Amino acid sequence: MTTLIAIEGIDGSGKGTQAKQLVERIVAAGVRATVLQFPRYAETTFGGAIGDFLNGRFGSLEQVHPQLASVLYAGDRFESRSVLQQAINDHDIVILDRFTGSNLAHQSAKLDGQERSELVAWIDHVEHVVFGLPRPDLNILIDISSRWSRELVSRKGERDYTDDEADIQESNLPYLERVRRCYLSIAEQRDDWQVVESLNSDDELRSVSDINNELLELIRPLAGLPKNTAQV
Repeated sequence: MTTLIAIEGIDGSGKGTQAKQLVERIVAAGVRATVLQFPRYAETTFGGAIGDFLNGRFGSLEQVHPQLASVLYAGDRFESRSVLQQAINDHDIVILDRFTGSNLAHQSAKLDGQERSELVAWIDHVEHVVFGLPRPDLNILIDISSRWSRELVSRKGERDYTDDEADIQESNLPYLERVRRCYLSIAEQRDDWQVVESLNSDDELRSVSDINNELLELIRPLAGLPKNTAQV
């Protein structure tokens, strides 16, 4: 049975780098593994619309209601269901670089109190019940401060959905901090979430390999990984 792992975190937390390295190490150990990244900006109709949203073409973050924005992200995954299912059919482990947890954290960060709780429940229902997307066996939150997030986003190379250094979410530090807090709240309340710190006690970045080793140890018992997926 395929193990589905979602890597989550605010922008700049290293999700893509960690997901890619995990797959490389797992494949090297003789286990069938692959990675899928969401949103799929260039591959789906909804993904293209997400790019428009993040470039501010529908208005500012405050002008687009989070419930409406959440439909774009859920629609991108719904449109990708056959791709995801094929990956599950063909592999023992599928690593997801963002999944439904991102929608929960990013959109609920724009609301407070009861409205926030109701939106989280609504998005969860749409993604997993209405659209029938599978639930990950484990969601791993790579936690990073919004200050470090902004610094690392500025180091990113060219991306296929924007010509700007930072999109309307990445450039808004107070918003990113709210998203981070929502992620941590979700992870604390759910048994299928784990948190991995990206910073050490001195508020400096841990090495990529150090974080990756911790991720691998979280995945190992779920996926029954062989011992030759050694630490790096």
